[in-house]
Amino acid sequence: MTDESIFDKVKPQNKQIGGSHYMYFDIQPYEFISKNNLSFFQGCVIKYVCRYMHKNGVEDLDKIIHYCELEKKKLQDATPEQLENWVDGYRKWKDESEDNI
Repeated sequence: MTDESIFDKVKPQNKQIGGSHYMYFDIQPYEFISKNNLSFFQGCVIKYVCRYMHKNGVEDLDKIIHYCELEKKKLQDATPEQLENWVDGYRKWKDESEDNI
C-alpha cells in the first residue's frame, strides 16, 4: 500500500513560488479569500495584510491602502442595481455559510 503523504509535496497548496511568506499561516490567504467569496480588491487586501511583515513591509502597507481605495471607489461608483446584487450575493453566501456551521 502506498503512503499517500508522499504526494503532499506536489499539491499546489503545499508549495509557494518566490518565497515562503504565506507558508507561516495555518490558513493560506488564497483559501480564506476563496472560501469567503471575496472580491478581487478584498482578496488583495487580505494577501498584503498577511505578508507585509514577512516580505515588503511599508510597500505592502501602501498596497493595502491602494486596494482599499479602489474598493471604496468601486462602491461609490456602483449603480443601485449593482449594490443590491452585491448585498443579495452576500446574504446568500452568509445563509449558505451558516447552514454549514
